[in-house]
Amino acid sequence: MQHNSRHALSVQHSMHVIPPTLFIGLMSGTSLDGVDGVLCRIGDDGQPAVVAHAHEPFSAAVRAAALQLNTPGHNELHLSAQVGIALAHDSAQVCATLLHRSGLNAEQVCAVASHGQTVRHAPQATATLDSAPSVGYSVQVNNPALLAELTGIDVIADFRSRDIAAGGQGAPLVPAFHQHVFGSTDPETCVAVLNVGGMANVSLCSNHTVSGCDTGPGNVLLDIWAQRHIGRDFDQDGAWGATGTVNLALLASLLRAPFFNTNQATAPTSTGRDLFNASWLQLALVGFEQLAPEDVQATLAALTAQSAAHQMSHLAVNSAWPDTVLVCGGGAYNRHLMVQLQSTMPQSTVRRTDEAGMPAMQVEACAFAWLAWCFVHRRTANVVAATGARGPRVLGALYPH
Repeated sequence: MQHNSRHALSVQHSMHVIPPTLFIGLMSGTSLDGVDGVLCRIGDDGQPAVVAHAHEPFSAAVRAAALQLNTPGHNELHLSAQVGIALAHDSAQVCATLLHRSGLNAEQVCAVASHGQTVRHAPQATATLDSAPSVGYSVQVNNPALLAELTGIDVIADFRSRDIAAGGQGAPLVPAFHQHVFGSTDPETCVAVLNVGGMANVSLCSNHTVSGCDTGPGNVLLDIWAQRHIGRDFDQDGAWGATGTVNLALLASLLRAPFFNTNQATAPTSTGRDLFNASWLQLALVGFEQLAPEDVQATLAALTAQSAAHQMSHLAVNSAWPDTVLVCGGGAYNRHLMVQLQSTMPQSTVRRTDEAGMPAMQVEACAFAWLAWCFVHRRTANVVAATGARGPRVLGALYPH
């Protein structure tokens, strides 16, 4: 008896149907530059191979609206719904581009993984409306039902909620993927994977174990400062920042922020624009107004590098310091930042994930394709040591096409 592959998700358990191996992973990060997508072929061993990659930039209106949702404001529910609709259409365009570039069709794809756009992240929230135990939350604006309608493909979304319901922070979500793809089987080798998007997160992969956390701001402050002073969305290659000089007094002041100095037993493992944003930067620069803008930019790059090394040192307490730090995300293409990272971590070799077989701009989207694969196979995908959840959980929710 044969079965249409489009029914694989609904019947795989009752009839032992092996689902298709093609997945689309979508990611729109805190940099708010648009939707990145990959079409992956994932084997029975869970190893992904990227078939195609596509990017759809956000319009200025969508970017501004998504940014506005990061802080309380007027008519948030309506604005959130509108951003979700726009995100679904942009995501559907990415899916169409991926199918066109690969010569495949929707019926051949098992599922689309859609993370959505994070606009609030409060995993340690304590306030409740009644006497119920407090549970944190993380809000990703999305419209996976519309995306399923537009693409004709099952959509898996809402990856953070299950971990948060289990007492975790719902982030970082990618350490298990980093271990699976980049981890070494050599017990003497330790590899770190540092994702530098709007925020930065690191996974420490050592001897078949993995831990991870967000390290603080990645590109977000650098982008804000570049937009303000050179009128560009970001500092291309870090060329402008490279003309400046790190101000050690400002750097020390920035590193005194509570996020970097909380007792590690109770430290948050995740962060977002809720904390590191334009208002935070404005307050942090009080007393340093006379610094040249390029010196501030150089110092913000040093903050990203130093905070990454700082958080990594805590993760490495019970394991070796990484021999290699593989960098992915947009920050991997900031040459000035890469120099700062290598200078801050001279005992490691710092290089892009490209050199380990996966282009830096494809890693996060590929991670979500892999998380969708885990969901289909009902495999747990959170790393308790990274999120703080009570135990391993299957992540995601299904929106059938």
